[in-house]
Amino acid sequence: MNENNILGVILAGGKSRRFGRDKSTVQLGNKTLLEHTLEKIDSSFSEILIISNNEEIKFNKKKIIIMKDCIGGQLGPLVGVLTAMKWIKQFNKNYDWVATFPCDTPFFDIKIIDEIKTKVNFKDYSLYFLNSNQKRHNIFGFWSLKLMNILEEDIVKNNFRKVEDWANKIGVKTINVTFDKLDPFLNINTKSDLEEAEKILKKYKND
Repeated sequence: MNENNILGVILAGGKSRRFGRDKSTVQLGNKTLLEHTLEKIDSSFSEILIISNNEEIKFNKKKIIIMKDCIGGQLGPLVGVLTAMKWIKQFNKNYDWVATFPCDTPFFDIKIIDEIKTKVNFKDYSLYFLNSNQKRHNIFGFWSLKLMNILEEDIVKNNFRKVEDWANKIGVKTINVTFDKLDPFLNINTKSDLEEAEKILKKYKND
């Protein structure tokens, strides 16, 4: 895969019901969760799109673009992916793929993605998700732009909301990821998760 053909996308438009407020703006150490994610993926993409409905989020960097969901109502990550695809089409960008990341996994290692981009043959499927310890990570994905029309139809006409359900319908190839110590897919859903992440952050700073 030509990495210049991939748009990096952070999906930060969720309701964060379990946490109680917008997770993307929550502080972990001296950065927000969104800033942690952005820092991890920044060097791997020429442009990064952040899908967020929070008007307070701003970044003063030309390669970072912030977009609201193209369909209102905070209907979930599928709409975020569709928004990214529509942005590519609207501005005639030369991206064939969208690489998606959640905003709440501060320990993700971008080396995983860089390695995948060089080793995986992206010709057999239009959708790829990462997998670890027999768990499929539905927000860590590579989405072909060819999926845009069917994705929009399934959201608008067929009321698809869950990424897992739609991926199973379309067909998805999983890419297995292994890791030694820190789980790169550790995500922050609750305040207790955040407390645990703070302990991990302190431990790795001290090691």
